[in-house]
Amino acid sequence: MAKPIVAIVGRPNVGKSTLFNKLIGQRLSIVDDTPGVTRDRIYGELEWQNRKAIVIDTGGIEPKSDDVILSQMRAQAQLAIDTAQVIILVTDMKSGLVATDMEVADMLQKSGKPLVLCVNKCDTIGEPQPEFYEFYNLGVGDPVQVSAVHGHGTGDLLDEVFSHLPNEDESEEEDTVISVAVIGKPNVGKSSLINYITSEERCIVSDIAGTTRDSIDTQIENKFGKYNFIDTAGIRRKSKIVDEIEKYSIIRAKMAIERSDVCVIMIDAEIGCTEQDTKVAGLALEAGKACIIAVNKWDAIEKDTKTMDRFKKRIAVDFAFMSWAPVVFISAKTGQRVDNLFTLVNTVAANNAMRIRTGTLNELLAQITTRVQPPTDKGKRLKIYYMTQPSTKPPTFVSFCNNKELFHFSYQRYIENRIRETFALDGTPIRMIVRERGEKK
Repeated sequence: MAKPIVAIVGRPNVGKSTLFNKLIGQRLSIVDDTPGVTRDRIYGELEWQNRKAIVIDTGGIEPKSDDVILSQMRAQAQLAIDTAQVIILVTDMKSGLVATDMEVADMLQKSGKPLVLCVNKCDTIGEPQPEFYEFYNLGVGDPVQVSAVHGHGTGDLLDEVFSHLPNEDESEEEDTVISVAVIGKPNVGKSSLINYITSEERCIVSDIAGTTRDSIDTQIENKFGKYNFIDTAGIRRKSKIVDEIEKYSIIRAKMAIERSDVCVIMIDAEIGCTEQDTKVAGLALEAGKACIIAVNKWDAIEKDTKTMDRFKKRIAVDFAFMSWAPVVFISAKTGQRVDNLFTLVNTVAANNAMRIRTGTLNELLAQITTRVQPPTDKGKRLKIYYMTQPSTKPPTFVSFCNNKELFHFSYQRYIENRIRETFALDGTPIRMIVRERGEKK
C-alpha cells in the first residue's frame, strides 16, 4: 500500500521548511531567513502514532509574480498540491494575516483537497493571542497554533492531518531501492536528467547557475528496477562561493553523496573535463561510493569517428585516480543512452555491495603471490598469511602479514588490480587495509 502524501504549502518565509524538518525529525530542507530559499519539492517521511506518510516541502507561493524562478516555484508547488491527499497551509503569527495568505488559500480551496490551517511562530504557550483569531477569516476551518522551532502544537497538527487520511494497514514489503546521487558542477544538466527520467518537470531547470539549492529525492520505478535519484546543487570552487545559502546547498550535496549507493558524476561535453570535475569526483571516492562518469550534452558536440575515443583518453588522464569508473556519453535533453546509464547503475551498485568468501580470496592470494613474489628489504621478505573481507560498500579487504613496513604500496596496488580483474569489480573503489598478525584493530 502506497504511503499517503501530505504537502506543506504557503507564502514565502512563513517557516514551511522549519516545520518540514521538525515533522520528519531531521534537517533535510535548508532553513534561512531569506525568502525563497526552498525552490523545488523536497520529500521526507514522517511517522505519527504508528502511521506513516510522505511529506513534501514546497517553495513559497507568490500568486501574482512574473519572476521566472518564482513562477517555476509556483508550478512546483502546484504539482505537490495535485499529488497530495492532504494539504497543510502554513501562515505566520508574527506577520499576521496578509493578502497573499488569502490568495494562496483561494488557490488551495479550488483543488478540493482537505486543508489543515497551521498558524506558525506561536512561540508562547497557553491561550492564543488575540491576533490568532483573525486567521478564521481564511475560511478553511479551525487554525492550529504551532511553533515549528520548538515543536509546540505539532502533535495537534498531525492529529488533524491524519484525521483526513484513511486508516489503512501498511504491510508493504521493503523492496531493494538503489539510491543514486547526481553530482557535478553547476549547469552540467543534473536537473535536466532527473526531469527526463521522470517525464515531468520534477526539478527547476534554468541557465542561472545555482538554481538547484536543496538535494531533491525522486522515486523512480521502471523496467530496470527501483531507484531513488537525488538531484544535488552544483558544487563550485570554494573561492567562488560567497552566498551563505550556497554553502548550505553544497553541504546538502555532500550529505546526498553520503546517503547514496551510486554517484553519477556529470561532465559538460561542451566544456570538457575541468579541475573542479575531478574534485567533485574525489568527494564520491572519499565516501567509498560506486561511481559512473556521465558526459552530458553529447548531442551538442560536432563528432567524427574518433571524437568519443579522444574524449575517453582525456578522461583517462584527468580521472586517473578512478580509472575503474565506467564512462557513458548521454544527452539529458534527448534521452540518448540514458537506458545504458540505468544498466551501469545496477552493475556498479552490485559490485559495490559484493562480498567474496574468505576461502576464495585466499586461493586467489596464493596465485597472486606465486606469480609475483612479495617484496624484500635487507634480507627480510614480506609474508602475507591470509586475507579477508570484513565489509562492503565499498569492498574492504584486510591482509595480515609479518611486517607492515615491507608491504609496499605498489604491491598493494598489484593485489588490488588482480582482485578487481578476477571479480570484475568495475565502478567501485576498493579499500586495502594491512595489519600485522596479532595487531589489535
